[in-house]
Order: sequence, then C-alpha cells, then structure tokens
Amino acid sequence: MSRLSDTSSFTASLPPVVLEVGELFNAAGHDLSLVGGPVRDLFLGRVSPDLDFTTDADPDQTVAVIKGWADAYWEIGRAFGTIGLRRMGYQIEITTYRAEAYDPGSRNPTVAFGTSLEDDLLRRDFTINAMALRLPSLELVDPFGGVRDLHGGFLRTPGTPSSSFSDDPLRMMRAARFVSQLGVSVAPEVSEAMTDMAGRISIISAERVRDELVKLLRGRAPDAGMDLMVATGLADHVLPEVAALRLETDEHHRHKDVYQHSLTVLRQACELETGEDGPVPGPDVVLRLAALLHDIGKPATRKFEPGGAVTFRHHDTVGAKLAAKRLRALRFDNDTVKAVARLVELHMRFYGYGEAGWSDSAVRRYVSDAGPLLERLHRLTRSDVTTRNRRKAERLAFAYDDLEARISALAEQEELASIRPDLDGEQIMALLGISPGPVVGRAYRFLLEERMEHGPLSHAEAETMLRSWWREQPESKESTQ
Repeated sequence: MSRLSDTSSFTASLPPVVLEVGELFNAAGHDLSLVGGPVRDLFLGRVSPDLDFTTDADPDQTVAVIKGWADAYWEIGRAFGTIGLRRMGYQIEITTYRAEAYDPGSRNPTVAFGTSLEDDLLRRDFTINAMALRLPSLELVDPFGGVRDLHGGFLRTPGTPSSSFSDDPLRMMRAARFVSQLGVSVAPEVSEAMTDMAGRISIISAERVRDELVKLLRGRAPDAGMDLMVATGLADHVLPEVAALRLETDEHHRHKDVYQHSLTVLRQACELETGEDGPVPGPDVVLRLAALLHDIGKPATRKFEPGGAVTFRHHDTVGAKLAAKRLRALRFDNDTVKAVARLVELHMRFYGYGEAGWSDSAVRRYVSDAGPLLERLHRLTRSDVTTRNRRKAERLAFAYDDLEARISALAEQEELASIRPDLDGEQIMALLGISPGPVVGRAYRFLLEERMEHGPLSHAEAETMLRSWWREQPESKESTQ
C-alpha cells in the first residue's frame, strides 16, 4: 500500500471530467461529490476508470444537468437513484443521496433518498469507501476515519458492523474481497459480526454472490480472502466444499492439512500466471477456481487403511462432479463450469510419470484430454506440489519439465493440439459403404485410438486398419449374410 498524503498531492491527478461535472452541478445549484472507491484509489496512487458521484439532485434533476453534456446516458438504475453516463471514455454513475436496507427475507434493497452527504457516507460499506471529495472545491470529507484506516490497513464499518451487514449481507463477502484486493485486515469487531451473521448471506442472489467471489479471486491475495470466508463461516454457505477441506488430521499426521494445502496451491497458481502476451494471462479465474477446488473430493473419499495409511482414491473424479455442481449453483457460465471441472478431473493424471515413464501414446492422450486447457493444467499440476521435502519437490519438477519437453517435441512433429484420426467421417463411410449413424462414430473413435497409440499413419495404413476392424464388427457380418 502506498504512503498516504494530503489531498493536494493527488487532486492534480484527477481526470478533467471530474472537475468538469462538478462545475456543471455547482452552476445548476446542486451539491456533487466524488465518492467511494475512486476517492480511496486516489490515496492508493491510482485512478479508477469508473467514477462514482453522489448528489442532492434527484434523478430528474441529474438528467437535466448532464443531458447534452454526456456522450451518452442511461436510466437503468433510476429506481435506485442512479443515472449512468459516459463522457471522455469514463463510465460515470451519479446517485442521489440515499439509504438502503434489506428486509429479513429480501434479496433486493429497498431504497429511500437521503438529504445530506454525511448521512449518505454513513450507509456505505467500509470507512475506506466512506470518503468523499466535494466538487468543485476539492474538500475531503472523511467523517469516519477512512484515511486513518486505509493507512493502518484495517477494514472497519462507518456504523456498527452488525447494522452494516444487516443492511446488505453481501458486504461480508466484500470484506473478504478487499482483503484479497488491497491487502487489508478486518478489524476484530468486523470479523466477529461476520461470524455471527454469516447465515444472512443466504438471502443474497447466487448471481451477486458469484460476482463478488470472482472479484475476490481476481485479487492479488485470493488465498487470504478465502481464508477469511472460511474462518468466519461465510464459506459454509457459499463454498461449503472448501470449508469441508479442514479435515481432522490423524494423531500421527500421516496426511497433510488439505485445507492449507489448497490455499497454498491457489497462491502458487497465481504466481505461475503469465503476462498479457503469455498463454495464461493473470488473473485467470478458471485456473484459480481449479486450484482452490482441486481437492474438494477428498473429504468424501478419505479412508483409513489397515496400518494407518490414509487414502483418497478417485477424489479427482468425485471432486470434478462436486465442482461442477457448486459452480452451477453459483450461476457460473457453462464454459467456466466445464473448464474448472475438467481441470479438477485431470489434476492427478501426471502423477506416476516420474516413476514409470509414459509412452508417446500416453503423452498424446494427456494433451488430447487437456485440449485447450493444457497450459492451465501445466500450471495447476506444478502448483499442486507443496511438499517440504526438497528432493521430492525437485524430482517432481524435473519430471514435469521432462513431460513438457516431450509434449513440445511431439507437437512439432504431429500437431498435438489438433489430433484427429487419419480418415474423416466421409472417408470412413465411403470405405465401408455405410450411412451416417453410430457405427461411423465407433469407427472414428477406433481410428483416433490408433492415432494416439501409433502416431500419424499413412492413408493406406489407416484404410488397412479400418478394414481389419470392420471385419470384426457385427454390422459387417450382417451385411454379408
């Protein structure tokens, strides 16, 4: 976190559009203040592309001021007192002073317009977001010590935490998100209220919970944000499978702490993401979800064997199903659900390579099964090594280096990323004299297996193999009777 200073050191970095809109409202006889995240970000040495303002003007009055000045405006949020607009490339929201609260069983806020800036700041989530910059005077309004808390790295609420979280239970997840994004810690009273009120998150729609979770995962320390969710009980309602990873270790400590291991894998996966031009640009939500969820099948598959050994057989396939079910419940899109579940399913595939070695056909299958997820799978598998045994870690790293080298070598020869049978569907039907149907699919899969096993075949070799296979099929024998 950058060192804080007085307002004169950062107001010069304000986008001109901020002062411009301030002058417009002032000329129209209305108060206007830059508020919330954009003010906080000024203290952190960054300018937000999205600018939030609050005003004593009602939505009709706001439209009257900005109409003709804004490049475009929209009124989707009018019911909440918000008018959105675009100007000079900036997304701007201007909201009438307000207060909002949730009824005990409601998923949506009820809105009442307020009458003062200070009252508006009181209803905001945290003190670091309850600061405002009056326009056009540039007076900093900080009635709840937001600068102090930002400097100290603490997350506090303007009023009592219980009142804040009762008004909007999603603020509890937002606290975990800010831990991830900003590196702050929650104040003890905030943590206590989150723990006492964790169950209130259940009234929030799955879509809003998902969006907040994604923001947390995209932060610079998602493991810390997730740890807060687990510690306070929020994860019991949002990601219970992660909370369940806190398995009791046996008295002889024959298996590692699965929960702490998963947080470490998440952190290490973040470190392996690439820049914008790389194969896995960070922050990559799919990779981070897979890292967090990769072992969620372990609680259901844990077994104590005779002699005290602990096993988790098939936890990868069980975990893949659990991950897909949970992500669907959180309303993630189908592509994300399938990608994360597939990575969880494949994350154990590499183990054993270092001891037994793989044939070229096994390497081809590894690449083919990963498909477009291969680069993420590389990073997930490497991140999954959290052993403190230096020799074991080095041995696994060397083995995976070798596997990646073999993949690269085979890719140059065979275009592994797009492995197909040596004959396509049309050629199969022409050669066998059959019509479209299930038999064509079986023949296609047979040729794909042969391609995996033996590498590229010539057209003549593929035809010979297909004819040999066809002679053993019941449909071939029926056609000759």
